[in-house]
Amino acid sequence: MNTLHNGEFFGQTNETLRFDGLTITDTEYTHPYVDWHYHENAYFTFLLQGNMTEGNRKETYDCPAGTLLYHHWEDAHYNIKPDIFTRGFHLELTEEWFEQFGVPKDSIEGSFNLKNPAIKLLMYRIFRETKVNDPSFELSVHELLLNLFNQLTEKGGNFDRKPTWVSKIDEILHENCTEKLSLTELSKTLDIHPVHLSRDFQKHFHCTLGVYIKKLKINKSLTLLNTYPSLAEVALECGFADQSHFIRSFREYTGITPLQYKTLLKK
Repeated sequence: MNTLHNGEFFGQTNETLRFDGLTITDTEYTHPYVDWHYHENAYFTFLLQGNMTEGNRKETYDCPAGTLLYHHWEDAHYNIKPDIFTRGFHLELTEEWFEQFGVPKDSIEGSFNLKNPAIKLLMYRIFRETKVNDPSFELSVHELLLNLFNQLTEKGGNFDRKPTWVSKIDEILHENCTEKLSLTELSKTLDIHPVHLSRDFQKHFHCTLGVYIKKLKINKSLTLLNTYPSLAEVALECGFADQSHFIRSFREYTGITPLQYKTLLKK
């Protein structure tokens, strides 16, 4: 089985940044099939453009643009890519990084398709920081990454104690975030009182129900901005009232406009 060392990925790497135990690469995937392999370091993959399928010992994922994956070191997987342009942003973490910032290196093990919209938006902001010419970008990347790991370990640590409705509502919201949702109807579906749902949702998801839905819509738009030429079409497809509302919400959660994001993808 192939072992990939620090900074190595299958494809054409167009940019590499290294600092403080991190290696960040921007890579175009060129192989239609990559056989079973693993990496010597833990790393995240944020799929910027295109599509691929990834499989590991437990699951197989369909990965459109906007997908965020995490792999622990030496966790074997394979990839299949259709005949379209596909590009990934990788953030690789050495053991030195975990030691330097006091993050237990085995706090998260295995491979995961991370669907939490707050975590995905944090990775998007890390991507953005690496593309802007700001002398403090390294500090910002570390801060965002530590925030991301904090949310990941919190989620993992509390998983067994969460009531069954938590995973059920998360699935409902991911599948229906662009639709008009009613607190009353959600409460009936989950068999939980609306007051309890509203209160306990914040406890488990660390934000209100409305904010969580809006983050899901923004995450969906990150995928569609790669392929839809019109912002009005993206706004409609993602369930926003109009283009202006979409632009305001996008800027609120990402710090830039949708058009500025499209420009970042060209760098």
